[in-house]
Amino acid sequence: MEHLVEHMRISYHSVHEPTCGICKKHCRSFESLREHLIGPLPKAECERIFKDRGCDICLTILSSRNALWAHRETCQLSRTNNGILYRMANLGMHDEMRIDNTRAKVVAMSCKMVGGGSDGTLDLCARVCLIDESERIIFQTYVKPQLPVTNYRYETTGIRPEYLRDAMPLKQVQRKIQDYLCNGEPIWQIRSRGGKARILVGHGLDHDLKCLEMEDTTKYPPLMRTSKLSNSLKYLTRAYLGYDIQTGIQDPYDDCVAAMKLYLRMRSQHHKHEDYPLATDPHNRNNFASWRQSELERMSPEKLLEISRSDYYCWCLDSSSSYNY
Repeated sequence: MEHLVEHMRISYHSVHEPTCGICKKHCRSFESLREHLIGPLPKAECERIFKDRGCDICLTILSSRNALWAHRETCQLSRTNNGILYRMANLGMHDEMRIDNTRAKVVAMSCKMVGGGSDGTLDLCARVCLIDESERIIFQTYVKPQLPVTNYRYETTGIRPEYLRDAMPLKQVQRKIQDYLCNGEPIWQIRSRGGKARILVGHGLDHDLKCLEMEDTTKYPPLMRTSKLSNSLKYLTRAYLGYDIQTGIQDPYDDCVAAMKLYLRMRSQHHKHEDYPLATDPHNRNNFASWRQSELERMSPEKLLEISRSDYYCWCLDSSSSYNY
């Protein structure tokens, strides 16, 4: 019975889930692990040890305070200087997108919105930037909205009317990005043959893609709040990278870099091997939803354990050999 209780305790968890380095509690996201360690209602003993020798950026527990100090030097990242060079030439268009499977496998995207509608609150995409894993710009352009702009939001966007006068039309931007992400193939064709498009990372991608009229995206939960709401990119960059962004006029390149650094940091997490690491594998799904309640009540504990595999998909799996592009 004791053995069964222990299995029930871990049956819903994947080895890829963030785990408290002190009490070994499994968490569904890094944000819930952060809350577990440092509030607002942390576990008292874990909070005490974490405050003494825990890294508040990557949430690792070190062996001593001296080890923590040495670790912190390498864990805290700095804002890239490349953005200064790109901002000096931000009035032009940069296009290095090529339909080529050997090029960037992971791409970060950020958009800046101006306001439309009578009160200027309708978000219209007016600038877009895409970078690769090395923080090189793949594509950057101003975008000509399909509706009249009533608020340029200059204080944060830095966009003036003349920047959009001869900008690339929204439909053309949409087609270029879609073709690049899917290597020139329709998304339905990639799915039908079990292929993969490039991995697109960013903050609030569902909103950016909607404004670009490209609404096909998959969300990763590791940096969501416990309530499944999204934290701001500014907060996530300060909390998990250790530097500040979005002070004054906001450059989409800086947002792309922050999103890419966050993604690469989370993807580099080391985990144990798991027999069924992919959430798409039928052996790795929580199959309770496919059973009627009456059937579940009649099942033995052993049978319940058999069908209660975790459906957690970790970012680190994106770099594994099992991920095909």
